[in-house]
Amino acid sequence: MDQRRAEPDFLPSATPVTLYGEFTQTSNRRGRWAVNLTEKDLVVQRLASAPVGRNKVVLSLRDCVGCRAYRDDDKADPSAYFAAYFYPPKKRRWMTSAPSRQRVEQCFRLAALQDPHANLEEAEKWARAVRERSARQQRLRDGVLLNSLPRPCRILLFVNPQSGKGQALTLYNSHIQRMLNEAGVIHKLIITERQNHARELVKDVDLSQWDALVIMSGDGLLHEVINGLLERPDWEEAIRTPLGILPGGSANALAASVHYYSGVSQVRGEELLVSCGFLLCRGLVSHMDLVSLHLSSGQRLFSFLSLAWGFVADVDVESEKYRHVGAARFTVGTLVRLASLRIYKGKLAYLPASRGRHTDKSLQNGAAACCRNPASCLTQTLEDDFPNNTCHSNNSLKLRRSEGRSSRSAAKALPGPPDALLPPLDQPLPSDWVLVPEEDFVLMLAMYQSHLAEDLLAGPDARLADGVIHLFYVMAGISRSALLRLFLAMEKGAHLDTNCQHLVHAKVRALRLEPGAGKGIITVDGEVVEYGPIQAEVHGGLGRVISG
Repeated sequence: MDQRRAEPDFLPSATPVTLYGEFTQTSNRRGRWAVNLTEKDLVVQRLASAPVGRNKVVLSLRDCVGCRAYRDDDKADPSAYFAAYFYPPKKRRWMTSAPSRQRVEQCFRLAALQDPHANLEEAEKWARAVRERSARQQRLRDGVLLNSLPRPCRILLFVNPQSGKGQALTLYNSHIQRMLNEAGVIHKLIITERQNHARELVKDVDLSQWDALVIMSGDGLLHEVINGLLERPDWEEAIRTPLGILPGGSANALAASVHYYSGVSQVRGEELLVSCGFLLCRGLVSHMDLVSLHLSSGQRLFSFLSLAWGFVADVDVESEKYRHVGAARFTVGTLVRLASLRIYKGKLAYLPASRGRHTDKSLQNGAAACCRNPASCLTQTLEDDFPNNTCHSNNSLKLRRSEGRSSRSAAKALPGPPDALLPPLDQPLPSDWVLVPEEDFVLMLAMYQSHLAEDLLAGPDARLADGVIHLFYVMAGISRSALLRLFLAMEKGAHLDTNCQHLVHAKVRALRLEPGAGKGIITVDGEVVEYGPIQAEVHGGLGRVISG
């Protein structure tokens, strides 16, 4: 190996070279490659006497998940190796953006010395340098240091083998296991055996042994894990445990949302899995809003995704019979339900995210969230939660405190943080809430993430910790064709641009739904809950999620 500085024309002068070497590759020992490791890239160029077309590869360290040094089993061979693993975006001629990622491995052989330990030491120096520079690039964004998982990282990975098409374990074996090993992520695999199995486990697990909990399933398993964490006596510390999501179900809404927030184009299926696996290996951690929900029976749940009533909830539940077709089950369910469109009677009220008089147009376009730093709410108590927030007058706050005192006393036995905005379900709402005048609905959907499914961008403006609930409802009177156009537009997040007069969108901090008498379905994170009055309040930045 020739250890020296690179020639000036090898890289642009604006990109300083930090490490240079010449090696052979494991796949081709006849040729030699010059390798430059800068602060931002690993640059590989074949050394040849004559120019060779496309013989230089530049791999961004932002796309690197890991690097390791090792020796072969052949003890007579003094060579050592270092291998770097990248997942750069695929480039397709017919697309302007990079829709998915592909695996690229670069493996180099070091055999300059007869001492095998010296060769291995040099390989380890390179591997360590790649890991350190990669970590710096991934954690820095616009000069700001981002929170990330420690290295090496230990995760507890829950897999539901029955979710989606029943292929979660196969996908783990074909993609995720290798990615985690390449990234140096130590993980323990737990295969769930029944409903609420994961919920029971996380209530008792020693969280000090793990840096993150990761779910490979549909959204229902994550719902179990979040509620299990919040049912622990140490819930305040437990809910700070970073959560990871790998799509293994039918809808995979949070996985699609996390991918969307990373700023790349919408993908589905195994491409979405690889993208989320890459984000997991990078290990960047963000705050995530959670929503507290109270049911008429007194039960309290926490939600990370959605609350649905009417058309959306019916499709979600009734399409279970088509689970074998994967994400297409929702398309089939939508067409079936459109054929016999239902009207749902009920009362809907909400607390707007920003104060002031609302016109119909402002309701349809939504209002800006008033809490600009929702993560700061995480450590605040009930008494100092919103005193300086211009969205709530002192009088209205005192009214809520007075009306809600009895409910908070009863809520002391309930898990999780107390609610500041919700009076008991059997008491009237404060005067600053908005009561929807209509009582005939086709659907009500409260979203806190961008996606309702892999191919449904229901909340294009939503973010992980924006501190608001994105409330949508469709009033009765809409035609089947207009409703179908809405859902088709939702695939690209364009439904708010259709100017549909039956669709209303508002950004809210809390809401209450009182469905009319009769049978119906309400779902929380895609899971059926008891039918009856329900109310919700957002807790900004309460959870943690591994994202881009």
